Amino acid sequence: MRGLDFSSWQGLLSTLVGLAIITLIGVGIRLLVMQVVQQKREAANRQINERLKTLIAAYKTLGGSFTGNLSVDPSHLRDVRLRAAALAAGQAVATAEGAVLLPPAEQGDAGDRARRIRDAVEGALSDVILLGTEEQVQLAARAATDMVEGRPIHTAELVVSLRDFIRKVLDLDTISANVAIPQQGPSRPGSGGGNKGGAKEGERGGGKGDGGGGAGGMGAGMGMGAGLGYGAGRGSEGDDGRA
Repeated sequence: MRGLDFSSWQGLLSTLVGLAIITLIGVGIRLLVMQVVQQKREAANRQINERLKTLIAAYKTLGGSFTGNLSVDPSHLRDVRLRAAALAAGQAVATAEGAVLLPPAEQGDAGDRARRIRDAVEGALSDVILLGTEEQVQLAARAATDMVEGRPIHTAELVVSLRDFIRKVLDLDTISANVAIPQQGPSRPGSGGGNKGGAKEGERGGGKGDGGGGAGGMGAGMGMGAGLGYGAGRGSEGDDGRA
């Protein structure tokens, strides 16, 4: 307050200019601090969103099915080829779970489907190891170790941990203990080949129907034209006779 001078117009003007400069500096510092804090908050939110998105995708991959075989066969392509060769030679071959394989003619694309499930589970486990909590990383690492050593794995325990974590982050209600949720296993990829054939058959059938309709229309037009010509000819003959 001692530096404020209101005794003259020059002193008053310099005092106001000094106060304006100090105010602008304070406002600029405040805006800079707010911008830095907002950038850090946005970066943290993006990190949380990406982490949550990745873990949700891993949850869907690891726990997308409730029925059927809920274990993951760790067999690689070389193992499948060895089994196929043994089956072709008439030898009995069993999977890692002890189930006897069927002959190639009866097995169909089950081997390719199992390998696709294994590849998807491997990718989901690597995502969980990268972005999961300590408990989830331990479960995923144990499952990955079992898979490397050739043992079939189950993902139900890891799925439960992921489900609880995702619901907690999204601030959802906890699932009551009275709700009996069956064990979950890896999602099974669909074939998706039958609808295309049906659509093509429908297109071919529609094309034939259109062709038939066009032919029918042409026939009707020719018949109408012939009938009109015949009627006109009869009418002219009658007029000539009366004349």
